[in-house]
Amino acid sequence: EAAGLDVAGAPAPRLSSEATTVAELAAEGSTHPTLAGLTATLAGVSVVVNAAGLAAPRSGDTPELRGANALLPTILAQACAAAGVDRLIHLSSAAVQGQRDQLDESLDLAPFSAYSRSKALGEQALQAAASASRIVIVRATSVQGANRPTTTALARLAASPLASVAAPGTAATPVTSVESLADFVVKVGTFEGPVPLVVLQPSEGMSVRSVLEAAGGTPIVLPRRLCRVLLRAGYAVSKLAGERLHGSLRRVELMWFGQAQEPGWAAAQGIRVEQRVSGVLESAASRRRQGRSGRQGRSGRQGRSGRQSPANR
Repeated sequence: EAAGLDVAGAPAPRLSSEATTVAELAAEGSTHPTLAGLTATLAGVSVVVNAAGLAAPRSGDTPELRGANALLPTILAQACAAAGVDRLIHLSSAAVQGQRDQLDESLDLAPFSAYSRSKALGEQALQAAASASRIVIVRATSVQGANRPTTTALARLAASPLASVAAPGTAATPVTSVESLADFVVKVGTFEGPVPLVVLQPSEGMSVRSVLEAAGGTPIVLPRRLCRVLLRAGYAVSKLAGERLHGSLRRVELMWFGQAQEPGWAAAQGIRVEQRVSGVLESAASRRRQGRSGRQGRSGRQGRSGRQSPANR
């Protein structure tokens, strides 16, 4: 809307699926009761952006997770093809490439958790449907925003004694802002030429140390070998517990080691996004400090009132 585009929002259907393969998803999608309604909704639309999804619940792999992250994009691809949509942009996640040292725009996937496997399955389903519709998979990285719980948690972590990085702390990290992701989606949607099947959200140039410092912390520098040993032990314990800790451990791993990314399609086309994430993190740190100050002020006033009257004690 800010770019002057005619935008219409539509709620995503809440789906669940027992499918675990691309073939099963395609078959389920082609007969799903929501397909006809979505096709009608998309009639006359030029670009569809699928920004719906489900984060990994602590219960692990569930039909709801696969429904949101794999079945929904499958049905959308079928609906877009039937409605004659020019381009379907599906917001995926760089988590589909797992713990590799460098993110890229290849079809090489290495999911490591229930969430990343469901997103990878969704990508594979769209890859199979790409010939029937013009599909672009945007792999979002570690997206931060003013109202995102992950950003609030990051600011809280940065201010705690746990804030740390693996030596020397200069590793690149794929932390970006939701505003820059939105800008990139607009650029992909309005690009006049062909766009590859997979494009990676451009980096905002942060390091593991600068992220924590922007979020209000002074990180401790830990020996790299110690960090690796702790992570291996943590993942081993998490695996025994049904991968319940995989998401948290991955966030710690990104805090310590970050993750580099190759310059991709956006760089080749000269497409750049404004670097906003540092300001987003600084604002989150400021809100945390203000909230803490407010709580302490209320506690102090209550304490003074109590001292004035024995009855209050």
